Amino acid sequence: MTETTIEADPKLPIIRLTRDFAATPAQLMRAHTDPELFALWVGPDSLVSKIDYWDARSGGSWRYVAGRDGEEFAFHGSFHHVGTDRIVQTFTFEGQPDDVALETLWFEDLGDGRTRLHAQSLVDSFEGRDAWLKSGMEVGVEEGYAKLERLVAEGRL
Repeated sequence: MTETTIEADPKLPIIRLTRDFAATPAQLMRAHTDPELFALWVGPDSLVSKIDYWDARSGGSWRYVAGRDGEEFAFHGSFHHVGTDRIVQTFTFEGQPDDVALETLWFEDLGDGRTRLHAQSLVDSFEGRDAWLKSGMEVGVEEGYAKLERLVAEGRL
């Protein structure tokens, strides 16, 4: 299994993620912009995600709810830019509505059907960044991307 590199920038309140996939940039872009596909892989295995609304275009917005055992966690944001190999969006966990991250994802074509996903999240403070890192986000990232890898391997993208 491929692992995701998660790094905290020492000078800015940024979290950077990097992961290689046996997929094309177009497949990864589709996985991040198609609401039905996104709901299948996002987050930890213990949560089921449902899309409330999803308009994956520059200027569009999104919201989804992830739940387990009657407990729900909602997230929303705006797509500032959706290109062929790059997404810029905001991300807000509704349980902490004042903490808005600016996220940039881009897909680097490595050739031979492989792509390196890069993502960075800029938050408003080092304390906020460190709280994200301590929240268990790595479990959701690792398990979510493992589900995405399975979707690719199964030919569902």
